[in-house]
Amino acid sequence: MTTTDTTADTLLTTDDLAFLRRPLLGFFTVAAGPVPPQPRPVWFEPADDGTIHLFTDAGARKVRQLRQDPRASLVVTTPVDERERWVSVSGTTTIDTGGSAETYDLARRLAAQYWDLGDAARTADLDGVLALDLARIVLRPNAVARYGF
Repeated sequence: MTTTDTTADTLLTTDDLAFLRRPLLGFFTVAAGPVPPQPRPVWFEPADDGTIHLFTDAGARKVRQLRQDPRASLVVTTPVDERERWVSVSGTTTIDTGGSAETYDLARRLAAQYWDLGDAARTADLDGVLALDLARIVLRPNAVARYGF
């Protein structure tokens, strides 16, 4: 069993990044949210620079809350049938609400990772997502905790 906490001057490890590149759900929590916090499951993508990117509807409550307080966290864990492991990242966010091509490319990449886009229903689901006004949230870690066997 290992548990490790790191601080702002330490980015996610190579092992963390490999884990976070798997198609796992993350639970995203914003600081300015309701009390008690209400995490939401999200798709995400870690970048080589240690930031974590996700997308959402630009009108989502979490976007409004992040504008008030940019602090957030993401917790990612293994599925039930695997040995216990999790990584928790907390830090500050920036929001790209300009409907950039980068945001829509992120949505396409993540859909291809999480869904079988050979399935016509999932392709239609993706078309519905891409029709939304999307925002990209970038989480810049200032603390990382991890646990695993």
